[in-house]
Amino acid sequence: MNQKTLHLASVLEKHAASQRGKVTAVTGTTSGTGYVCARELGRLGAEVILLNRASHRAAESLEKLKSEVPEGKFVSMVCDLQDFASVRAAAAAIGDRFERLDTLCNNAGVMAMPDVATKDGYDIQMQTNVLSHFLLTKELFGLLKKSPDGRIVNHSSMARRGVPLDAAYFEQRGGDLGGDGTEQENRSYSGPRWARYHQTKLANCAFTYDLKARFEQAELTNLKALLAHPGLAATQLQVTTSQAGGMDLNSPFMKQAQSPEDGATGILRACVDPHAASGDFFGPQQWAGFPEKLEPEDYLSDPENLRIHWEGCEAAVGVFAID
Repeated sequence: MNQKTLHLASVLEKHAASQRGKVTAVTGTTSGTGYVCARELGRLGAEVILLNRASHRAAESLEKLKSEVPEGKFVSMVCDLQDFASVRAAAAAIGDRFERLDTLCNNAGVMAMPDVATKDGYDIQMQTNVLSHFLLTKELFGLLKKSPDGRIVNHSSMARRGVPLDAAYFEQRGGDLGGDGTEQENRSYSGPRWARYHQTKLANCAFTYDLKARFEQAELTNLKALLAHPGLAATQLQVTTSQAGGMDLNSPFMKQAQSPEDGATGILRACVDPHAASGDFFGPQQWAGFPEKLEPEDYLSDPENLRIHWEGCEAAVGVFAID
């Protein structure tokens, strides 16, 4: 795997504005793209809220961030995306501490996990990657509206490509969505695990373009919905998936992977590029490369995909009123 970082410095030099005085929340910062994003936001002057499950990894990554960015402002808050009650509690804690939120980076995700249900009854991938981020955004929307440049940054991937959204994946059917697939399917990135993952990554795109349209309809010109993808980056995401039987870390495919730093450049650019506009999509053209401003595929904003995503999320976590 190519671990040499090629693009991070250029993104920071050419596409990053100072974040001094801003407050940013990032989910999934214990490693990988989320850690890099939080670190660089701290270096740019933002006060960074780190949203993770309570764990040794969360505590260790906080200390590492403080060591790497001694001048940084990092606030750790417990937020378990596999538990709606935890997400609501995290949002309430943020509201108690901060008067506004400038950026919410919905970065965290799991990939190709077994067909099991969360405590809330939903597929573990769908709740982690989609439903809980919808809930978190909904609960923090009042704070985001107070920012002169409020940004909601969603993380997709190349796995967005494929069949349209299916409402069944948004239902309380965790453990009954196709099973775990065969070893052959998992080694070839196919089968039910990867179908569930694809649904979540396309759903994140639908969320972005539905938010964009709703902001425009409500004339909320101070808010932006942005999208990014990391290409193929060697992070803990692949390690976790491999341990759960979802993929082979030693496959030839993984030799194309770029570093976590370069994998983070898409979400980082969405968070800090002063010229970013609502609906902008940042990432490499393929599996690796500079985070260009991409032309989103038409199906990312397909009305039926948007409807299935929004209605499925609202059925799970409640009405999200944009006004």
